[in-house]
Amino acid sequence: MLILTRRLGESINIGDNIKVTVLGIYGKQVRLGIDAPLKVVVHREEVYVKIQNENRKAAQSGKKDLLSVVSMLRNKFRSEIKPDSKRSELKYRQQKRRRDDRNEKRR
Repeated sequence: MLILTRRLGESINIGDNIKVTVLGIYGKQVRLGIDAPLKVVVHREEVYVKIQNENRKAAQSGKKDLLSVVSMLRNKFRSEIKPDSKRSELKYRQQKRRRDDRNEKRR
């Protein structure tokens, strides 16, 4: 951690684009001015922590929702893929005929 001492009206630069200026000192509070490009997001620490927590909660609930959708789709496709008993019996007979035909051709 870099520790700097600044007086009222003095500034520090962070990189080429960010400038922090001491605007006022009121008892134990220091008023800072931050000049940064619009692309740089600046938050107070307590706000930043709250945003991070909310993002984590949203990501977890999204995961649960996604898993429930996946299970619903699986169940739907399983029921569509399951052949009827008549169909499976017909397929079995057709496959057996093919095997029998192949075996007879080999003889």
